[in-house]
Amino acid sequence: MTDFLNAIVLFSNFVLVPGLAYGSQLALGALGVTLVFGILRFANFAHGDTMAFGTMITILITWWFQSMGINFGVLPTALLALPFGVVLTALFVVGTDRVVYRYYRERKTEPIIIVMVSVGVMFVMNGLVRFIIGPNDQRFADGQRFLIKAREFKEMTGLDEGLAIRSSQALTVVVAVVLVAALFWYLQKTKTGKAMRAFSDNEDLALLSGIDPDKIVRVTWIIAAALATIAGVLYGLDKSFKPFTYFQLLLPMFAAAIVGGIGQPVGAIVGGFVVAFSEVTITYAYKKFLIYLLPNEWAPSGLMQLLSTDYKFAVSFIILVVVLLVRPTGILKGRLF
Repeated sequence: MTDFLNAIVLFSNFVLVPGLAYGSQLALGALGVTLVFGILRFANFAHGDTMAFGTMITILITWWFQSMGINFGVLPTALLALPFGVVLTALFVVGTDRVVYRYYRERKTEPIIIVMVSVGVMFVMNGLVRFIIGPNDQRFADGQRFLIKAREFKEMTGLDEGLAIRSSQALTVVVAVVLVAALFWYLQKTKTGKAMRAFSDNEDLALLSGIDPDKIVRVTWIIAAALATIAGVLYGLDKSFKPFTYFQLLLPMFAAAIVGGIGQPVGAIVGGFVVAFSEVTITYAYKKFLIYLLPNEWAPSGLMQLLSTDYKFAVSFIILVVVLLVRPTGILKGRLF
C-alpha cells in the first residue's frame, strides 16, 4: 500500500499538478484565440506574441515596484503590476486593430488575407518585445515559493515521495477558474456579452438589430488582450519569461482551440487540458513510477519515456493533425455559445 501511495504522489508531482497548471494557462490562451475567431472571423497568429507583450509590460512594472520596495507579501508582486499590464496591452491591441485590421475588415477582405496580416503583426510584436526586454530568460517571481513543500509532506505522511506544489501552480488554477467563471457570466448575462454572442451567430442580423459593430470589435480585443496577458504572466511565474517560448506556445493554443471546437469557449477550455495532459503524460519518464507498482524482477531498466521533453510541442502538432483528419469540428461542435 505504501508503494502505491508513493506512486500516486510521484505521479501527482510530475504529471497531475503540472498538467493542471499548464492546462489552465493553455485554456486561457485558447479562449482568446477562439473569441477572436468566433467574433472577428480570423485566426489571430499574433496571439502568442500578445501574451509576450503583456507579460513584458507586467515584468517591467514589477521590477519598478520591487525597486521601490513595493511587494505583495506571500503573493507575487506581479499580481500588483498585472492590471497595468492588462490595460496597456489592451490599448496596444485596440490601437493595432484601428491602424491595421480595421482597414481590411471594412473592405470585407478574405479571412486568409487577415490571417497573413496577423502574421506580420506577430513579427512586429515579437521584435518589439525582444528589443525592449531582450531575448533571454527573465525571472520575476517573488513571494512565497511553495504552497506545500516536499520535505514537510514527507515528514507529515512518512512516505518516501514528497508532494511539492508551487504557489504559482495553485495561483494559476485559482485565477483561471475565477476568470473563466467571470467571462461566462459576462457573455451570458450582460447586454454587451449577449450582443457579442448575437454578432458571432449572425453578423448581418445583429447589425440590423442595431448592435454597434465597432463596440463589439473593441470589447473582443480588450477581452482577448486581458486573457493573453494574464495567461502569459501566469506561465512566466510558473516557469520563466522568454519571448521565443511564447511564440512556440501559439501551436498548443491553436491545437487546444481546434481540438475543443474553434469558436466554442467551452471547447477551448476542454482542449487546453487535453493538450496539456497529453504533452505532460507522453513526455514523463515512468521508470520510478513503475518501480513502485511492479515486482522487483519486472522493474524497468530504461527511462520508460515515450517522447523526450525536447519534442513536447510535437505532441500538440500530432493532436492537431489527428483532430483535423478525424473530427475537424473538434470535440464540442458549435458556435460561440
